[in-house]
Amino acid sequence: MSFAIHGLAVARGIAIGRAVLVASSRVEVAHYFIEPEQVEAEIERVRRGRNAVVEELQRLQAEMPHDAPPEIAALLDVHLMLLQDETLSEGVKQWISRRLYNGEWALTTQLEVLARQFDEMEDDYLRERKADLEQVVERILRHMKGTPPPVAAPASGPRRQTAQDLLLDGSVDVPLVLLAHDLSPADMLQFKQSVFAGFVTDVGGKTSHTAIIARSMDIPAVVGARTASQLVRQDDWVIIDGDAGVLIVDPSPLVLAEYGFHQRQSALERERLARLLHTPAVTLDGEPIELLANIEQPTDAAAAVQAGAMGVGLFRSEFLFMGRAGRLPDEDAQYRAYCAAIEGMQGLPVTIRTIDVGADKQLDKTFKDEHLNPALGLRAIRWSLADPAMFRTQLRAVLRAAAHGPVKLLFPMLAHVHEIEQTLAQLDLARTELEARGVAYGALQLGAMIEIPAAALTVHTFLRYFDFLSIGTNDLIQYTLAIDRADESVAHLYDPLHPAVLRLVAEVIAAGRAQGKSVSMCGETAGDVGMTRLLLGLGLRSFSMHPAQILAVKQEVLRADTRRLAPWAQQVLAGEASANLSAS
Repeated sequence: MSFAIHGLAVARGIAIGRAVLVASSRVEVAHYFIEPEQVEAEIERVRRGRNAVVEELQRLQAEMPHDAPPEIAALLDVHLMLLQDETLSEGVKQWISRRLYNGEWALTTQLEVLARQFDEMEDDYLRERKADLEQVVERILRHMKGTPPPVAAPASGPRRQTAQDLLLDGSVDVPLVLLAHDLSPADMLQFKQSVFAGFVTDVGGKTSHTAIIARSMDIPAVVGARTASQLVRQDDWVIIDGDAGVLIVDPSPLVLAEYGFHQRQSALERERLARLLHTPAVTLDGEPIELLANIEQPTDAAAAVQAGAMGVGLFRSEFLFMGRAGRLPDEDAQYRAYCAAIEGMQGLPVTIRTIDVGADKQLDKTFKDEHLNPALGLRAIRWSLADPAMFRTQLRAVLRAAAHGPVKLLFPMLAHVHEIEQTLAQLDLARTELEARGVAYGALQLGAMIEIPAAALTVHTFLRYFDFLSIGTNDLIQYTLAIDRADESVAHLYDPLHPAVLRLVAEVIAAGRAQGKSVSMCGETAGDVGMTRLLLGLGLRSFSMHPAQILAVKQEVLRADTRRLAPWAQQVLAGEASANLSAS
């Protein structure tokens, strides 16, 4: 009977295939006390198990294909480092010598001690390395017990060639999908990771190793699917919907056919779009269009370059501040992060937005905003101006990074002239502080986010102060229509095509063009291919979006004639034409 399991979408696309199950990551461990004279022998038994795992991983490194994703090699290095960490080995020795635990018991006890330490770490990436430690200990335990790799046995009943058999004997003739409680990079290599169409794990987050590898291989993946590995049977037909974060088990012929069709269409579309990678984004009537990328972390710059982005139109710097229990990154930490993004963009411009927290973007998951309406409270530039020392720390880091490549600085949620003046005064003071320290810094182009109706209606004032503007449609729509975009009960009223929203957008674009200043758009609307032609007709020439959307938007640009679109766009504004782009 068909059923669906929901998890966390970490790598897009659709995968259809037979399930290959990896058994639970926990090894059955016997608990008993040893005699004092057995201590040295027991310690040596654990050491031999550890050394065997070290040799196994080193062999995997040596035999790794040249085209294997670099993330796998990096994660093998992490496992080797954990194996040779004295905190693990010394702790095990203490449990054996002082408590007289047997080796397996000592290993699992020390694992629990270290796991608690990982749980208390502030950094998401480091916290999720607990899973790597668990896998390292599991491998040692298996070597100590002499058990085979954790591949699940086929279901009882008549013998048939299972997906596992196909995988291990190399005669794969059906797509295979790997399901596990958790999955180590070493297991992925041993199981010939290149044959898998997708991955599903019970645990993990966006920075777990499975997610990292899946994204690097551009393979559909769902993590955090809880009991998926227990509910799915060996060889079940499954569908991974990496866009929705759903695993469909034992799909009906109709569902299988539907997803198969979507899979083929997506593959063909991606192949076709990939041909546009090096094609200049120029409309039919010769208008060059700037297609930029939105990123959250410096490492995202690589995906932006690979997608053909002409630069970063929005670096959401607040992601560097989140999940740190209130301990914000210092100037040097921010400087290194910004430099990494600049270096990753290989000389292309990077637009860094100052920290934009509040409302639906809190610094820490445990933080509770006590304001009745957080979206209208102390957020974005208001939050920065309320803490000038913190604000200048960020400004100094950006200024220093600007000495290493082209940087634009973008300020969010400005609405008042006095806010603009205070912001620019803090920037001047940050420059003065760097000069007093004898620290080099670079030149910046300054921009303002237009995401409040008041800013859009006074855009001419903003243009007197700033070199460029960037329209943040997510908040502009929210504030114009008085809709909390995080509230599901009113989500249906969130409308980028509302006449009031379109008029504000059009006025900002027209004002910028009249003064010869760049106006970009960095909200979700910029990456919506259904809006591309209308925005081009309104005069927008710079779009910033998730890297994965760039080629699809470029395709719309290449098909557009702005001379024909402009009159139609004005008719849409006047309510005399449909905003349905097929009408153009």
